[in-house]
Amino acid sequence: MKDAHQIIRRPLITEKATLLTERDNKVVFEVDRSANKIDIKRAVEQMFDVKVTDVRTLSMHGKVKRMGMHRGRRPDWKKAFVTLRQGDKIEFFEGT
Repeated sequence: MKDAHQIIRRPLITEKATLLTERDNKVVFEVDRSANKIDIKRAVEQMFDVKVTDVRTLSMHGKVKRMGMHRGRRPDWKKAFVTLRQGDKIEFFEGT
C-alpha cells in the first residue's frame, strides 16, 4: 500500500466542494488514479484523524488544450468525495 500522502494529492476547494462540506459534511480530494475506495478511506482517516463513513470516486478525463497550432492534452485524474461522520470536520484554512 502507498503512503497516505501519495494517495491524497490535494483537497479541491471549489464552490461546489465548499457547499458539499457545509451541507452534507463531504470533503473533495484529488487522489492517485490507482487508489481504490479502501485506500482512500484509510489515508483520510490517518492524515486528518476523522472517521469516514462513505467514499465515492470519479475518474476525470483531461481536457484537450491548444497553444497556437499545437494541441496537447492535460492528464486524466481521479476525484474522491469523502463523507465524514457527523461531528467530524476537516479544516483546511485554520485562520478563517
